[in-house]
Formats: sequence, structure tokens, C-alpha cells
Amino acid sequence: MDIIKTLADEFSLRREQVENTVALIDDDKTIPFIARYRKEMTGSLDDQVLRELNDRLTYLRNLEKRKEEITAAITEQEKMTPEIEAAISQAVTLVEVEDIYRPFKPKRRTRASIARENGLEPLAAVIMAQEDRIPEEEAEAFVNEEKNVPDVQTAVQGAMDIIAEDISDDADIRRSLRALMSEKGEMISKAADPEAESVYMNYYDFSEPISKIMAHRILALDRGEKEGFLKVSVNVAEAEAYGIITGKYIRKNNACGELVRAAGEDSYKRLIFPSVEREIRAELTERADEESIKVFASNLRQLLLQPPLKNSVILGLDPGYRTGCKVAVIDSTGKVLDTGVIYPTPGPKTNIEAAKRTVKNMIAKHGVTTISIGNGTASRETENFTADLLKEIPQNVSYMVVSEAGASVYSASKLAAEEFPEYDVSLRSAVSIARRLQDPLAELVKIEPKAIGVGQYQHDMPQARMNEALSGVVEDCVNSVGVDLNTASFSLLSYIAGINAAVAKNIVAYREENGRFNDRKELMKVPKLGKKAFEQCAGFLRVRDGSDPLDNTAVHPESYKAAESLLSECGFTLADVADGGAASIREKAESIGIENISSRLGIGVPTLTDIISELKKPGRDLRDELPPPLLRSGDIMEIKDLKPGMELVGTVRNIIDFGVFVDIGVHEDGLVHISQICSRYIKHPLEAVKVGEVVKVRVLDVDVKRNRISLTMRLDDEKETPRPKKKRREERGFDPAKMRNSSFRLKK
Repeated sequence: MDIIKTLADEFSLRREQVENTVALIDDDKTIPFIARYRKEMTGSLDDQVLRELNDRLTYLRNLEKRKEEITAAITEQEKMTPEIEAAISQAVTLVEVEDIYRPFKPKRRTRASIARENGLEPLAAVIMAQEDRIPEEEAEAFVNEEKNVPDVQTAVQGAMDIIAEDISDDADIRRSLRALMSEKGEMISKAADPEAESVYMNYYDFSEPISKIMAHRILALDRGEKEGFLKVSVNVAEAEAYGIITGKYIRKNNACGELVRAAGEDSYKRLIFPSVEREIRAELTERADEESIKVFASNLRQLLLQPPLKNSVILGLDPGYRTGCKVAVIDSTGKVLDTGVIYPTPGPKTNIEAAKRTVKNMIAKHGVTTISIGNGTASRETENFTADLLKEIPQNVSYMVVSEAGASVYSASKLAAEEFPEYDVSLRSAVSIARRLQDPLAELVKIEPKAIGVGQYQHDMPQARMNEALSGVVEDCVNSVGVDLNTASFSLLSYIAGINAAVAKNIVAYREENGRFNDRKELMKVPKLGKKAFEQCAGFLRVRDGSDPLDNTAVHPESYKAAESLLSECGFTLADVADGGAASIREKAESIGIENISSRLGIGVPTLTDIISELKKPGRDLRDELPPPLLRSGDIMEIKDLKPGMELVGTVRNIIDFGVFVDIGVHEDGLVHISQICSRYIKHPLEAVKVGEVVKVRVLDVDVKRNRISLTMRLDDEKETPRPKKKRREERGFDPAKMRNSSFRLKK
């Protein structure tokens, strides 16, 4: 297989692009580095495409390796033929390769292998020839007590077992039957106990074509089966399946042909169907896992890239009943200024007035501008308390309820203990809740990605694959934003391209021992950070107010000379970069000609364009261009206050296959079904909306008893008013007179 050509065709890329990208990957260059600083070589492929290409490259290389192993194994058995060699060469999936290898694969003792040991293979060959012979007469020659073949019937059955296994090992047959199940099969589920109540009741009598079943349904069926509530199977028309086998193996309609037919049916029921059913279900689960991981990754990306609440002093509240609400105040840099515990919620120590005094004093003392409330236990009561308190103070303070998913995991971790040894677990959680509003990226990188909770069925995913994908997302986000070398935590630094956990710790240790970094070159003094690591990481690390203004940009040190020459050509200096005086550099460069400058400086246009963007706005944060988070300050509602038709503003909290959950400030998130996201057809909600986005919604339905809210984002649609049934029928061309015609009947 020409892997480069295959990748180029699959990704619609030029061969040169793929060759360069593969060479960079093989040279241990990280994906963020390749995406940002090797655009000329890759044709400006972004990090997501690069990761997909890398995954596919790994699969194809594993496929080639497996082909070599199987070729060697068959050759060693002296059974290799030109046809088998060609089939292996042309196989494009691991499943196809394993199908080819199946007849040559060492097997455990089976009915067929026992029959072969008993010398019945020649009889099987006679029956397979389907000549006009009487099988029982041919079998008499194989009766042998010493070989455990006491009679004719045993001999014939043994021969049929051999035929059944040979048919089941036929790669063409398996491929055809797999295609039949995929195209025409159905996924069936029944209740293990029809009387048992569970969240899987919608699947107690369920069927859907395999070709159409959605990923979230596959995962629900898998979990329901695993928990013992469902019995799941694949159903396909047996007549069609038998037809595939008989079409290839039945040559004559005689006694031997009937035995082959019977062996084929046995092969399908006993050997092929159970095996292919497992393969189909495994493939469906794998595909569903991949789709869910992609959704999780996309949600995580948007969550991490939420705009930070800069220049704000934030008070974090970690709600609770019995143990009270933990409070932490942080300054604009994330430093903890104050902590405490209040009891504004129902519990043994409830004291609302004392809680108000404590919070009011903290707001006045530290100049708090925003309150961040965790959305866990007692969140509703804590939000009510906060809303009431804000009406009683003169300061302009707003609040936001944030997801506290993973906060308890972080606060009990070794990392949190090292960061806040003086605080107990609960207070660390309050600090985390405040910081994740102030700078979501910097705080959430401390938490295991799968614990952040913005996906579906994440605990059912293959953990290694999910961790790999989500870690890649975190790495891409951290590097796309960049980090301050003098303030970044160990956790944040460890996600920078080229920096592992050990080097990240060394950077922090060096900073604590020697003071702040004055330039990027000083990184070379950090233990274990060599030239290769420096090349990878330097461009993503910012040094603010350092000796070189370029160190506060995403311009890579390898391009400093080009950047200085560009400034000179456009009439600027490095000093202009430092004080923001080069804001008009793009206009100047365009007047000279981007292509001309690129040619003179010896750098590609993509790199030159990136340099111009950085010099125009040094230290820029791509998150600043996004809409700010939705803060609240006024009255709050409860679910019982909602009425159909109300229009509200909310924040998208989670996206799943069949819709999105929106926080509209009533504690329970409302569901916008995929059909209600927009007027145009979309295959997935991610095509139209993203996590953290502020959206306008209208209430469709409220189920107070079950705490369910149905919303729509299709605000431009006319509100439908029910029309009389007779009118609707007339609009569809219904004619009651036709009911008297026996050829026209309505279905119930």
C-alpha cells in the first residue's frame, strides 16, 4: 500500500503536503508546533486535521505491519498462493486481513478439527464435489471404531462439520454476510424483565435498521445490556443469508448438494452469524465511541476557550447544606485573598444574616466585582441567597453559576494539596470555582478532561482512546492561546508543545529560585530543556515586559530576524511593538506587497501573515474576541415560573447527539432538541451551536414534576396554532367520498 497516496486521496490533499506532514511527525514534531510554525510545509493544515491524519497514519501503518505478519505466517505454512498474496495486498481494513488469515490461523479443538483428526476430510471433499453419489455409501469406508467413527451417521456428520467450518472461514462469504447485516440488518432490544422500571424503558421493545441507528442509541443499548436491563441482538433475514452461501457452494440439486446446503445453514447459524454479529456490534460501538469522543472533544475545546473574566476580583461559592457554603476571594491574578465558611442554606447551622454580613464584608474589603457559584448540591438556595444579597449592597456586583464538574476531583488531588497546602479540600474547591470563571483554560487544565462532564456516556468510552483525544484538545487549546512564562502553573506548562511534566516542574523550580524570566533564551538554562524542546515550546511561551518585545508575541525565535526586517521595511521599530505603535503594520505591509516582502525576507506568506498579526497586536488573546460570559444580577426564576412562549437568554452548557442543554437561570437546564436548533436541516447540533455560546430561546413545554424543560431556538418560526382536523385533512387533499371506495383506506 502506498500510504502517502492513500492519505492524500482520503484527505483531499496534495501528495507533497502529506509527505511533509508525515516527515514532521516522524521527526517527533508536536501537532501544535507543526500547525503553527510549519504552515508552508503542510499547506496550513490546522491542528484538528493534523491529528486526524496522524490517527489514520497510525492505523495504516498497523495495517501494513499486520499484512507482513500474516504473509510471513502463511508462507511459513507453505500455503501461500498468488491469489492469497494479491488478496492480502488489496485488503484495506484489518477485518479483511483477518478474514483472509482465518483458514490458516491456529485454532482450538473444534468439531471440524476433531473430524479431520478422525480422517474424515476426504469424505468432506467427496460431498463438496456434489457428484451423483450416495453419501451414506461413500461414508461406509470411513467407519472406524478406533478413530471414534462408529457408524455412517457419525462419519457424515463429521464431514459436514468440516464443510461448515470451511464455509465459515471463507473471506468472501464473511464479507458478503457482513455487508448484508450492515445494509439490511436491524438492531433489536427486548427487556430482560418487562416489569422492571429503568431509564432504558424506551428500549424494552425496540428495533432500528443498523444502517440508520444513531450513536447515542448504540451506547444506550450497550449500557442497558451491560447493566442487565436489556437483551440486545442483530436480526437479518435468514433466507437472504442462506442465499449468499448456497449461491456460491451449491452446484447440484442432489443428495450431496443437500448435505452441503445443510452444512451451510449450520455454518451460518452456529459459526458465522454469532461471529459476524459480534463484529458488527463491535464496529458499531467503536464508531459510536469515536463519534461521542469527537463530540466530547469539541465541547471541551469550546469550554476551554471560553473568554476569561479579566481584571475582576471574584468571590467563589461552593454550595452545601450540612457543611455550609465555602467561600474564597481571588484577585485579578488568581491569588487567594480571603476564605471562609457561611451557612445560608438549610442545615443544622443555618444563619442567613451572618452569612450576608460575611459576604458583604468580603465584597467591601476586597472590591469584589463578580460572584461565581458552583452548580452542585444547594446551588439553587445559594443562588437565591446571592440574588437577595446583591439587592442590599451599593456595589455593582454580578454573578454567574458555573459548572463545578471536576472541582471535587481537583480539590482532593495531590496537585491541589501542593498548590494550597494551607487549605482543606472544601476551600480548595471554592478557589477552583472562582478561578474557572476568571480563566477557564488555566483552571480546567488541572482537572482530568473526562471529569469535566461535557459529553455523553464518557464513562463507557475506551479510556485510553478518550484520554488521548481529550489531552490532544487541551494541548491544542493551551498552545493556541499561549501562556505567560512567569505566572503559568506547572499544570498549564505541562501542556505546552515539547514540555513534559518533568520539564514543567523544572521551569517552575527555576523561576522560584532565580526570579522571573527576562527573555525566552533564558529557558535554555532550565535543566532537561534542550534545543529540541526549546524549538517546540518557545513560540507558545510569553514573556511580558521582558528585554525583547517579540518575546511577548507568538513569533517564533527562528523568525525574529524576519520580524525585525519586516518592521524596518514598514518604518517601525521594536519599541513600537512594545508600546502598541505598530498597529498599522498590516496596512503598510499590504501597500508594499505581501508577496514582495515574503520573497525578500525568504519566508512563506502564511508565516509572514502570522508575524504581521502578532506585531499588530502583541500579547493578543484569541479568547478576547469571543462574547463575554452571561452574568446575572437581577431576580431569578424557578422552573414553576416558566410558561410556554416565554423568551429567555441562556448559556449552552452541553451538546449531545440529539440536542443541546441550555442554562436559562432556573437551576435545571432546558433541552433544545436537534429539530428545534435551527430551521435548516443539520446532522448534528455542533453544526449550529457550541458550548458556552449565549443563545436566545423560547419555552415550548415545562414538566415541573419531572424537572424537564423543552426549549426552541427557532424564534423566527411562526407559532403554530392548531387547526381543526377537518381543515388539516382538506389541506392534504383528503376526500371523504373516497372512503366509500374499497381501494382507498386510511391506516389506523
